[in-house]
Amino acid sequence: MMKVGNFYSQIMQKIKLKITALSPLAIAARKPGSVSEAQDHIPGSVIRGAIASQILQLAQQQTSDIFSENPTPDDGDFAELFLSDSSAIFQNAYPAVAKISTQDEDIDIYRVVDDGTQIMVLPATALSSKEKAGFKPKGSGVFDTLIDRFLSNVYDFPYDPSDPKTFTRVEPFNSFYSKAGKDKYYSHSNNTRFLTRVGINRQRSTSEDDILYSIAVLNESFPDKSSKNSPNWQDFVYHSIILVANPELANNLVGFIHRNPRLFRLGSATSRGLGKVEITASIESTAQEVDQKILEFNQKIHERWETWSIFGKPNEDLLKKRTYFTLDLQSDAILTENWLRTTVISEKMLCDFVGLAEIDNSLKLELAYSSYDYRSGWNSAWGLMKDVELVTKRGGVYLFSISNENQENQDLWIDKLTDLELKGVGDRTAEGFGQIQICNEFHHVLREEVK
Repeated sequence: MMKVGNFYSQIMQKIKLKITALSPLAIAARKPGSVSEAQDHIPGSVIRGAIASQILQLAQQQTSDIFSENPTPDDGDFAELFLSDSSAIFQNAYPAVAKISTQDEDIDIYRVVDDGTQIMVLPATALSSKEKAGFKPKGSGVFDTLIDRFLSNVYDFPYDPSDPKTFTRVEPFNSFYSKAGKDKYYSHSNNTRFLTRVGINRQRSTSEDDILYSIAVLNESFPDKSSKNSPNWQDFVYHSIILVANPELANNLVGFIHRNPRLFRLGSATSRGLGKVEITASIESTAQEVDQKILEFNQKIHERWETWSIFGKPNEDLLKKRTYFTLDLQSDAILTENWLRTTVISEKMLCDFVGLAEIDNSLKLELAYSSYDYRSGWNSAWGLMKDVELVTKRGGVYLFSISNENQENQDLWIDKLTDLELKGVGDRTAEGFGQIQICNEFHHVLREEVK
C-alpha cells in the first residue's frame, strides 16, 4: 500500500534553530485579570513574527528577491511561508540549558546541551516526591504513572503511588527535560528577573513623575560553575524547529538567517535594548520512528500486564487484538469541538486531525490527563491585542487504542500519526500551538525504575 504519511514526512524540511540570547528577553505571558509574567520559553508566534517583520522591513528597503543579498517584496515566497494553507510551522523554542549534577557535588552545574539532543516536555502523568522533587541524583527521582493508571482501571484496583524509597507523597512534576544515553535524564529551565524602569518626559527629557514600572524578563546568561574558583557567565540558549514544505524555500530561509544572524529582535521593549539574539539555522532530517515507538510502548504495557496479574484476572483482556498509542502535548494546544473550546481530544477530533474521511469505529479514547489555561499576546502587524484563548496546557496525555485485526488499517494509522507528529493538532499550529509526540518515551519509566 502507499505510505501516505511517509510521503508527507519526506517532503517536509526541518530547520533547526539555535537562539542565543544577547540581552534580556521580555516575553510576557498575558492572562486576563492578572499581571503579565515572563514566559519560560520563546513561543513560536514570537519567532514567526520576528522573522516576518525583518523580511518585510528589508523588502521595503531593497530592490531584489526577498531572500537574496538585497531582499525586496516577493508576495509569492512570503505568502507561501507565512500566509498559505501549507505555511511554515514555527515551533516553540525551549531552554537548552540542562541541570547537570552528581551526588557528591555541593553545587548544581548548568550546561548548554548542544549536541542535537531533543528537548521535550514531561507528561502530566509524571510524578516526583513533594519533599525532594527532581531527577536523580540530587532529587528523589521522577517516574510516570500512565500505564499503571490504565491497568488499575482494567483490574478495578485502587492506585495511589508514593515515593519508591521514602513512601512519602508525590506530586506532578512539570519540567522540560532531555535524555542523555540510556538512563540519564536532565531537567531544563531558565530564570527571570525584574528590570525597573522610569518613564521619560519627552518634552523635558527628564524622568516623569509617578511613572515607575518593572518588566519581567528572561535572563540572557547563566553562571557556568564547572570551575570552582570563579564561575564564568555563558549566554543562554534556546532550541526551536521550523517545518517548511518547500525544499527550495527552506534553503532560502536558512540562507536569509545565515546572512542576518543578529538582525532579529524577540519579545517586547526592543527599542529599549531588550530582545537582542543571535540565530543560527541548519536543515536536518525529518525521519520519524512512530511505528517503533508504538511497538515499544505496547511491549511495555504487555510486560506491566504480567506484573498486575497478581491481583487476579480482569473481566476483559483489553490487550487482546488492540494496539495502544498516546498523544503527548509538547506545547499548549487550542482545541475546538462543535464550535466550543475543549481540553480533551475525542475520537472524532483525532480522526479529523489525521484527515480520515470516516470515523474509525475501532478507535477508542482510553484515558485523558489535561488541564487548561488562558493565553493572549500582541499582534505587531495589526498593533492590537490578540484574542484571549482557552488552551490545553502542554504536558497533556491522551491514551488511544485501535483494533489490530486489520493490518492495512493499522499501517494507515501509523502513517497518519507520523504526519500528525509533524503538523500538530488544533488551531494556530503554525505559531507553535498543538505540538505533539506519539508515545513519549518517558511513559516507560515506571515507579520501580525511577530516574
